[in-house]
Amino acid sequence: MANVLAALVPVFLIIALGVALKRWLLPETSHWIALERLTYFVLFPALIIVSIARTDLGGVAAAGVAAALLGAIALLGATLLLARRPLSRALRLDGPGFTSVFQGALRWNTYIGLAVSGGLAGPAGLAVAAVAIAVIIPFANTLSVIVLARHGTAGGDARLIARQLLRNPFIWSCALGALINVAHLPIPSVLITFADILGRASLALGLLVVGAGLRLGDLRRPRMATWLTSALKLGALPTMAIAIGVLCGLSGVDLLVVAVASAVPSAPNGYVLARQMGGDAPLLAEMLTIQTILAAVTLPLVIAAVSML
Repeated sequence: MANVLAALVPVFLIIALGVALKRWLLPETSHWIALERLTYFVLFPALIIVSIARTDLGGVAAAGVAAALLGAIALLGATLLLARRPLSRALRLDGPGFTSVFQGALRWNTYIGLAVSGGLAGPAGLAVAAVAIAVIIPFANTLSVIVLARHGTAGGDARLIARQLLRNPFIWSCALGALINVAHLPIPSVLITFADILGRASLALGLLVVGAGLRLGDLRRPRMATWLTSALKLGALPTMAIAIGVLCGLSGVDLLVVAVASAVPSAPNGYVLARQMGGDAPLLAEMLTIQTILAAVTLPLVIAAVSML
């Protein structure tokens, strides 16, 4: 548990610093929007490309990791879609509200996932996390865009879905990193170093932006949809992923990173997507705030449970 806390505390301290900076040093929202765009379109794609491109998959049970993570997301996503009508009635959700439940339950905060995986297991943890990035990001983003196109206020057709997917920097950076890795494309070392420096900057800035985006006022009266989504994201999804991982024979670092990747809060980038495609962005912001705070308690418990398997 001491090692778990040593890996988690710095992550949540950076998030707390983001809260403090937003309140006392950089209160203007425009500053944080600029940092968010820089991280979203430049820094984090660089991290994704480098992480996937230079990962040695020889020591990673890539198929089992992919099966555990994608299987859990697919299972929970299918359950939510099948239960959409009764769930929406019970929680008094409209279409955009349901899209926030969907995104809040299925997406993952890659910044926290990478930082915790590296802190707990070093380079081996980052290698498995690179596999998680390669499989989760395209799958979760595609599902989110389709659900938003169907149930968001902006509506959408096949052309809108295709346009949103093509414009998503995380998807094409995953594809580029995988191409470099699989095809063993010769990339000049200076470009790798350049992208690596950008990528390392993205973790700190990304966590600061997460902190600045927390809406502490939402803690006064969270909606029932927020509590349910938090239970699904922080409890049900990691339980499913760990169970599938065990069935696939995963253990050690592979199973640990599967647990971390599935148990971190939802992705702050989902808020940007909700604004673009007519989702309920304020509800999703409330979910992100509650999940990030709750994860300070639930994530160590999930990691401790996995360590005993």
